[in-house]
Amino acid sequence: MAARSSRATSFPRCGARGLCAIPGAVPLLLLLSAVLFGGVRAGLYTGSDQVAILTPDNVDAVLFQSHSATLLEFYASWCGHCVAFSPVWKKLAMDIKDWKTAVRLAAIDCAEETNQEVCKRFGITGYPSLKFFPAFSSTDTKGEDIRGFPRDVAGLRQIIIDKLESHKDPGPPACPPLEKTSKQEIDSYAETSRGQHLALVFEKDDSYVGREVILDMLQYENITVRRVCPMNELVAQLNVTDFPSVYLYKTHTDTIRLNVIKEARTFYSYALQRLPGVVRQGQPRPEVTDLIRNKTEEQWRPFDKARVYMSDLESALHYSLRVELASHTVISGEALSALRRYISVLDKYFPGRPPVKNALKAVNEWLQKQEGTSINYSDFREILNTMSTDSYLPKVVRWVGCQGSKQHYRGYPCGMWTLFHTLTVQALETGSTDHQEVLQTMRQYVRSFFGCRPCAVHFENMAQESMKFVPSLNAAVLWLWSRHNRVNARLAGDLSEDPHFPKIQWPPPELCPACHSLEDNREHVWDKDKVLVFLRNYYSAQNLSRDYLSDDVVPPQTERRKAREAVPEQAQEAGEAVEDEEMVEEVDEVPQDERSASEAPPRKPSIVGLRLRQFRENIVDLDSFILQHYKAKAPLKGQDVEGKVEPHPENMRRTKRDLTAQKPKGLALEMEAEPELYGQSRSTRLMSLLSVGFSRLDVSLCVTLYLLSTFCIVAMCLYFRMKRRQRRTKVALP
Repeated sequence: MAARSSRATSFPRCGARGLCAIPGAVPLLLLLSAVLFGGVRAGLYTGSDQVAILTPDNVDAVLFQSHSATLLEFYASWCGHCVAFSPVWKKLAMDIKDWKTAVRLAAIDCAEETNQEVCKRFGITGYPSLKFFPAFSSTDTKGEDIRGFPRDVAGLRQIIIDKLESHKDPGPPACPPLEKTSKQEIDSYAETSRGQHLALVFEKDDSYVGREVILDMLQYENITVRRVCPMNELVAQLNVTDFPSVYLYKTHTDTIRLNVIKEARTFYSYALQRLPGVVRQGQPRPEVTDLIRNKTEEQWRPFDKARVYMSDLESALHYSLRVELASHTVISGEALSALRRYISVLDKYFPGRPPVKNALKAVNEWLQKQEGTSINYSDFREILNTMSTDSYLPKVVRWVGCQGSKQHYRGYPCGMWTLFHTLTVQALETGSTDHQEVLQTMRQYVRSFFGCRPCAVHFENMAQESMKFVPSLNAAVLWLWSRHNRVNARLAGDLSEDPHFPKIQWPPPELCPACHSLEDNREHVWDKDKVLVFLRNYYSAQNLSRDYLSDDVVPPQTERRKAREAVPEQAQEAGEAVEDEEMVEEVDEVPQDERSASEAPPRKPSIVGLRLRQFRENIVDLDSFILQHYKAKAPLKGQDVEGKVEPHPENMRRTKRDLTAQKPKGLALEMEAEPELYGQSRSTRLMSLLSVGFSRLDVSLCVTLYLLSTFCIVAMCLYFRMKRRQRRTKVALP
């Protein structure tokens, strides 16, 4: 404590008149940072910082007759020292978020004119000032002054523990016992625990690790944590030699040491929170075999946490472009600019399958050609959906790594985080010249289109805080990672948290042990160089799994028909066969959900209109090839020596394949009017009727073989008749 006090006294405070006892231009720089990062009168904290913001209306309800203790900061938003201290206060609030039922952090801005009476009531004359209010404080108390407090999270956390231990009765009801335990208490608890976990933290007398872990587990059920110091007889009985260390205790003969990569508070709490049966209060952990219930029951998809799934990325794209954007009938102004940047970045860096990348490229080219100040979403949707077989974005939402235990958990937000992490890494790998390109694109998209408006506001606040200071592509990858972890810390324990996938600081130790390190004071710290290496490997194109994807990326029948109608000449040159109108109508009768390209089972071949319908194959039509070949070789009527062609009806002859692409009624009338022009004589139609599923060459070969076999049979008959006559002649001779 003496060391902490000596450090604190060297850090001056701002007086009530706004004078800071520090030399030079430091006050000016701190004041300028206050203007840049929050404004003079805007306050230093928001509701997302896990800090209770006090006003004259709520101060009594928060501080007095409360079931939890409160540590309150009095600050002035113009005070440079307050601005410098605010990141520490925010970090402390996130660090002890799980302690909230026993003690919470609060802050009040004394620079606000409406708050001056409150600050005067508690005798505040300098900033920042801290006061501790015990649980069940009376309205006439002014709190306990915390003088000479340290400016680091570890020191402040230890002060809070000291205050809780010295708390007079009645203490916070939710606060567990923090004192050292005895062997008798442990044996008694083990007999009555009824299957609950009992974790023993072996530590030295002056260590705070055990008490910190006890408070970290405050909001978790089915586990109890107790401190054991070296003088306890359990130390010799269990042969404990390492301090600190944690053991899971059932009996003195059934004890297992907790396996962690580093002996420190952060790793102990993380490992204990993930023991079987340990759950956050009010959130039972589901089994892996649970079904995800939405419109239909969908079986759980086992997946590897060390992989990124292409299905998640494609599902995020589909929902973003076809569902979220659809809420904007007309896209104009800043939203149109955001959409252009979004599609452009996807076209550049999305590491998808060729048909998906081709679709993004086609949409990007169309979008960049639009010269107006607005577009209709219906036009955008039509371009997105009118694709050919080699350019298509599947209409499927199939979450794998982003699936939740229930329909309303995870899904699309997880998919978008995964998508933008992947894009930042791909921009780094490809050597983008704009190191903020992906980040600014994400910022504009979230601000203009993301459906969760509070989420968009929170992300915009983080972007305003520091995004413009990102200096490189490496820093862009790490900036998005750190902000994602900040969001995870804010949402941990929230109703939106999936109990099967708790919000943790990522990557966890089991995925990247090297990413986690300890400072000299045993505080957890990230090794950012190792984190960057991990992120580049994790979100690389080589780590993308194609499990659970459809076998191919093929648009539905109706969309292929629309694409061919839009460009009929290209379809004819490619030699694509167009299905009969009756067959298309039959496909249209099937609901869209049931004929998804990735989920509908293959249809069995059937005869519709006396034509065999089958899957499209890359087979050359030999008859058409021969016909076109000889047409190209034969001179056309009206063609002179120089190769000039004069108009003639016979030069415009079309094959039946070309004619079927037209409307059936008009085509039928035209063929009946001039049957000789199109080769549709009665004999030809009868031949087509008899040769269902066979080409003309096949029929010709069959006829030829039939004639040859007939000639052979006739010859044999003649031969045997001649032999019989010769035999009769010989018998008749004397």
